[in-house]
Amino acid sequence: MGRAFEYRKERKMKRWANMAKTFTRIGREIAIAVKEGGADPEYNPRLRLAIQNAKTANMPKANVENAIKKATSKDAENYEELVYEGYAPHGVALMVETATDNPTRTVASVRHIFSKYGGNLSTSGSVDYMFSRKAHFKVKAEGQDGEELELGLIDFGLEELRKEDDKIVLVCAFEDYGNLQKGIEEFGLEVTESELVRIPSHYKELTDSEVEDVIKLIEIMEDDDDVNAVFHNMKED
Repeated sequence: MGRAFEYRKERKMKRWANMAKTFTRIGREIAIAVKEGGADPEYNPRLRLAIQNAKTANMPKANVENAIKKATSKDAENYEELVYEGYAPHGVALMVETATDNPTRTVASVRHIFSKYGGNLSTSGSVDYMFSRKAHFKVKAEGQDGEELELGLIDFGLEELRKEDDKIVLVCAFEDYGNLQKGIEEFGLEVTESELVRIPSHYKELTDSEVEDVIKLIEIMEDDDDVNAVFHNMKED
């Protein structure tokens, strides 16, 4: 596996290890989901996804319930989801997803990080066309027939099924994540992890030293409190 792959793995483990920040970000996900679709997860697939992420991160049930309750109160914070596009060093395209109650602060911080670490913040649409937004669900592979599962879930929007270690990864378009989530539930599958991702249409190959330059910028960007996720088109193997 390449350095970029190992970086992504390391960063993911680091993020989960920082529980306080993880719980804060999931709390924002819940707040946005409730505002968008209501407080009942049965009728709000995005809220179900946020709750699933909370379980994956071992967020206590009481914290989840409090986040939902807070999101429905009259004093609920008004978070906006903003996506910034730009380039890291060596022409690597970046998509930066944020959730913020202060867009002025957030854009200033994102612009500063791009500039300080050799990248540049670009205009809307300059990078987005290079990425497709997808939903990923991981379920336990034990006892599952991949072909049967694939056939059964196609009607729910499944685009791809692949095996990763002891898990099955189910992929669909962003617009179908609620439908696929429903299909997964109907099949009685146990979701171990779920996320919304942006998949690049092409990848940029870099030398090891160039990879390090890009990683440095992404690390700083991901550590910003308003940033939820950073996606790139750097080749990972």
